[in-house]
Amino acid sequence: MKIIACGSVPTIIAPEKYFTGRVLQTPIIEAEAPARLRATLVSFEPGARTHWHTHPLGQTLYVTSGAGLAQTWGGPVQEIRAGDVIWFAPGEKHWHGAGPKTAMAHIAMQEALDGVHADWLEAVSGEQYGS
Repeated sequence: MKIIACGSVPTIIAPEKYFTGRVLQTPIIEAEAPARLRATLVSFEPGARTHWHTHPLGQTLYVTSGAGLAQTWGGPVQEIRAGDVIWFAPGEKHWHGAGPKTAMAHIAMQEALDGVHADWLEAVSGEQYGS
């Protein structure tokens, strides 16, 4: 058993090369091999969002607060709210983030394949986001 004490893992400002707007990330778990799970609490300020990306083994989001948006490549932008669970299939190109006027936080859970949790792509344009 391993207990990670509350407050022992620092929150970071998410890197601009993967996100638009102010996003905070608080790691929850980075499981040791042979496990592959990574879980992070991600908090988006209004208008903030990920870039387009994929996950080799898929991704699950659990929205913990607020309301935001998510989209898969070629699909409509969809609203997500606190309590929603969103599943992206392996390799599914997508983005997610806050609404234009609402903050949103979610727990992002994904497994690594050969050490890779995500493949980051281009930024979501204002037109794609709807602003």
